[in-house]
Amino acid sequence: MKRRDFVKLAAGAIVAPTIIPSSALGQGRTISPGDRVNVGLIGAGGQGAGVMNGIMRRDGTQIVAICDVSKGRESVKARVEKYYAEKKDSGVYKGCDTYSDFRELCARPDIDAVIVGTPDHWHALAAMEALRNGKDVYCEKPITHLFGEGQALYKEVAKRKAIFQTGSQQRSDRNFRIAVEAVQNGLLGKIQHVEIGLPTGNKTDKDGRIGLPIPADIDYDFWCGPSRYLPFNPDRLHWNWRWCLDYGGGQLMDWIGHHNDIAHWGLGMDKSGPTKVEAVGFTFPEKGMWDNPINYEVKCEFEGGITSSLSNKNRMGTKWIGQNGWIFADRGKIESSNEEWIRPDFNRGPIKAYVSGDHHANFIEGVRTRKECIAPAEAAHRSITPGHLGYVSAALGRALKWDPKNEQVLDDPTADKLLKAVNYRGDWKLS
Repeated sequence: MKRRDFVKLAAGAIVAPTIIPSSALGQGRTISPGDRVNVGLIGAGGQGAGVMNGIMRRDGTQIVAICDVSKGRESVKARVEKYYAEKKDSGVYKGCDTYSDFRELCARPDIDAVIVGTPDHWHALAAMEALRNGKDVYCEKPITHLFGEGQALYKEVAKRKAIFQTGSQQRSDRNFRIAVEAVQNGLLGKIQHVEIGLPTGNKTDKDGRIGLPIPADIDYDFWCGPSRYLPFNPDRLHWNWRWCLDYGGGQLMDWIGHHNDIAHWGLGMDKSGPTKVEAVGFTFPEKGMWDNPINYEVKCEFEGGITSSLSNKNRMGTKWIGQNGWIFADRGKIESSNEEWIRPDFNRGPIKAYVSGDHHANFIEGVRTRKECIAPAEAAHRSITPGHLGYVSAALGRALKWDPKNEQVLDDPTADKLLKAVNYRGDWKLS
């Protein structure tokens, strides 16, 4: 949505939904060491199928169902069945079923866990349906498209004692863990500032106002689901949906669940967050069907005087700056003002960060043992909250005071109402 459309939401905003209390004491069946974990996939596009491939190759698992609104799901099914046909120790495999409605997949009693690999606007509804059917969930990041959805989802996970893994796989990378451990043990001294670098947004000259013929192999109405039904254009689907704010959140929300997630992990903010958020320098495309911000910065202030900047103008990655030095981490890179701090064999102190060397295996281990995964639901929601607040700040043109404990915008009911709006199309409901 463009800023003027975003502000209009405030008038009819629905506050974060009430969650139906769960009677379940914990999710899933008891899985013995010899049993296989049965997994279903919702959203069989590039990212969803990629996660499926990773989990499929972990011992003791099997993919038994795939759901997608596109008939391309059949090619993914063929890939799965070919893999098990060639795998010597696949055991008794009854094949992979396909569905076009995720609710049918979630209702299957033999499925233990569900992968949610859909576009962002479907994350909450698909994950909630899986949880309410007793499944554990691996959900791609950002955990949800809307703030109110995120609140509802992490609370549902907690009530059901479900295992939940967010696809913020950087937490399972050694370099990021080393950096976090150094920060948490105080090697940098008091942290003063954190720079979080995210990618620049995208634009197109195509206006998309006139709908093109809808291919017969996709249920486009179902694809739009709870979000606005915009004129069909292939440049709003697949990878490009993330540049349309009805379906994704631009590069800000596409990457905040990676690099700001690491920043929060280091600062010990997995269940907290900033106290002030302000959007500055947001620029949007002047034409075309994509309405994501091209340039942006979200400035945050935390208790204790720490500040942070999330921007496409910063170096890609996460950099903590303290009184005694700095540490920078990105994929395949780790740097520090003191090289000793980041040596793998260096003892950084008594605080040891959660160790996961394999994000997919960590999830399957959680399903089997009920041990919390390295990227749990609340941490994922908290790490993207500054992005949600940033969009509201940009829409209203003012800084927001934030109460992270109660998750409330202070002294600004319009902003709080806008933040928590969950306006779904048609009959779709979160609870």
